Amino acid sequence: MGILGGMGPAATAAFYAKLVERTPVTRDQDHLRVAIWADPTVPDRVGPVLGTGGADPYPAMLTGARQLRALGTTLAVMPCHTAHAFLPDLARDSGLRFLDMVAETVGELGRRGEAFGVGRGVGLLATRATVVTGLYQRRLRDARFAVVLPEEPAQVQVDLAIKKVKQGDPVAAGLHLGRAIDAMTVSDPSPIILACTELPLAAQHLPEDQKASLLDPTDVLADRVVQECWD
Repeated sequence: MGILGGMGPAATAAFYAKLVERTPVTRDQDHLRVAIWADPTVPDRVGPVLGTGGADPYPAMLTGARQLRALGTTLAVMPCHTAHAFLPDLARDSGLRFLDMVAETVGELGRRGEAFGVGRGVGLLATRATVVTGLYQRRLRDARFAVVLPEEPAQVQVDLAIKKVKQGDPVAAGLHLGRAIDAMTVSDPSPIILACTELPLAAQHLPEDQKASLLDPTDVLADRVVQECWD
């Protein structure tokens, strides 16, 4: 299987570590064969998706997907939520079969809904571009879940948390993420989806009581990859 990564590098490394941790093995040779194309030079996805400018990231993403296919990849994932705005075109143009992290997360939420108590609404913390695309909102509402988005002050804290992870300071990122979560508790959503792959790295530095209500889509995706490859 292949990982189209580098968006960002720390999130890609963390996702591969989750695959290793979740694979049922007794020796090295039992692990999955994985090709990782991690290209941190892919232009930022947020500006182009929002229409605020910036270089188009799609050509570099497509190059990476084609490289994975050339290496023999038959199943691919992309641990970047905002990049999923390009996923339909990417799958079509590369010929690769991708697991859709957004769809897998909403499906898992449906299976575990009662345990989370989703009658209060599902919280969503993500980049501004992911929010604007409606990638999660459409699917959650189709699955009959209410969606709770952060108010602007909380979104600013999310932006800062993502930025700090990309700058190599996950501890500071955790402080910003904690503030965003505290602001969300006014609406009491459960769970809160960490819909940016940098946010789980920030969440490692949260107090345990704040972690309890969080859903990490990269956990869901890693579990799904292992299930797919071992069945």
